[in-house]
Amino acid sequence: MHAAADASTESADRPVGADLRSDESGEPDPTLPEDSERAGQEQAENLSGDDSPSLPISETSTQQSAAPATNRAGLRVGVVGCGYWGSKHVRVLHTLEMVGTVAVIDPNPDRALQLSRNYPALEAYKDLDEAIPHVDAVIIATSPSTHKPLALKAIAAGVHVMVEKPLATTAADAREMIAAAKAAGVVLMVGHTFEYHSAVWQLREMVQNRELGKLYYLETARLNLGLYQRDCNVLFDLAPNDVSIVNYVLGDMPVSVQCWTSRHANPQLEDVAYLRLHYMDPDVTANIHVSWLNPDKVRKVTMVGSEKMVVFDDLATQERMKVHDKGVSRPPRLVDELTEPPMSYRYGDVVLPHLVMNEPLMVEDEHFAECILTGLTPLTSGANGLAVVEVLEAAQMSAREGREVLIEEIAGKPEKGSADQHRETMSRLRGR
Repeated sequence: MHAAADASTESADRPVGADLRSDESGEPDPTLPEDSERAGQEQAENLSGDDSPSLPISETSTQQSAAPATNRAGLRVGVVGCGYWGSKHVRVLHTLEMVGTVAVIDPNPDRALQLSRNYPALEAYKDLDEAIPHVDAVIIATSPSTHKPLALKAIAAGVHVMVEKPLATTAADAREMIAAAKAAGVVLMVGHTFEYHSAVWQLREMVQNRELGKLYYLETARLNLGLYQRDCNVLFDLAPNDVSIVNYVLGDMPVSVQCWTSRHANPQLEDVAYLRLHYMDPDVTANIHVSWLNPDKVRKVTMVGSEKMVVFDDLATQERMKVHDKGVSRPPRLVDELTEPPMSYRYGDVVLPHLVMNEPLMVEDEHFAECILTGLTPLTSGANGLAVVEVLEAAQMSAREGREVLIEEIAGKPEKGSADQHRETMSRLRGR
């Protein structure tokens, strides 16, 4: 480990080469997205040294967003915060040919010492101010409340930034970060890791190809016993993954959100939440359940259509995705409504699609480096992160005020005198 004083130095929806990142064992990698397991992660406020939204996905990765980096010998990448997620980034970065130097940025020297046992060439810095002269890019894996100040400090110094989910705790902060990155000409990317997951790619393709027929609804569940966070509730800890997944799979962002939350074990933090997201194109509803207070760990996405149904269970060691050829339909006519069943049921085969066993975190980090070196716009750009934060902020407002909230209320789109349009939209949503 080198101390600071010693440092001298194909598809529109997928990153290039993503399909090649496979796990030869065929078993799920333990570093697939795990959400609130940011175990042991500190607040890390001292790391800072002081104290109109686009679609959530990019339909092309050929758009130029930032000037290409000139350091072709290898990027110098720092990881800010080396808890659960930060340490995984350190491991992955060491495997990337585009990365020449990896640094840990954490006020706790024990973390750097532990990581240096596996990575002796690791550089270590106690805060971002000390590290900035020695890095080209940083990955911020600290508590959500620190994301904005840390990102803005790095951006102001001309450093490229990836921020772990959520991008920020408010949409206003996310917009400020996007504007700063644009002005500085640097890459701003958000760590929506599931958008680099081969199973999620396949779900999106099923929707695009209408393999399920008319899509009726989506449902996700992300449940566990803990882990409670210090500075955010279960919405901002777990829901970013599912909002990101649904936005990506549907290729759109919702027009409105309803949310119900409750506080059980902790009087200050919501530990259970239910979200209902309404989408216009396709015209469908997504239900999201997140919880820190559940006896079993659940990571599941279900999509139900008129022709088929699919279940993606991210915890399954085998048969991770199942496509069920089953459904219901109304009989042509009911002869006797009292004796005949109101619906007929169809049961067919269960198909297990082949999935490329990639490691999403590796695909994500490689894409970050690729965007820095080539000037491409990240698939999970700042605008992508903003779209998710807007949903989370709308969900908070919905839970607080007990009503359905339009995303445009958070995005700031309505002009004066738009009350009639607001009522018309809400009436349409409720009349589904």
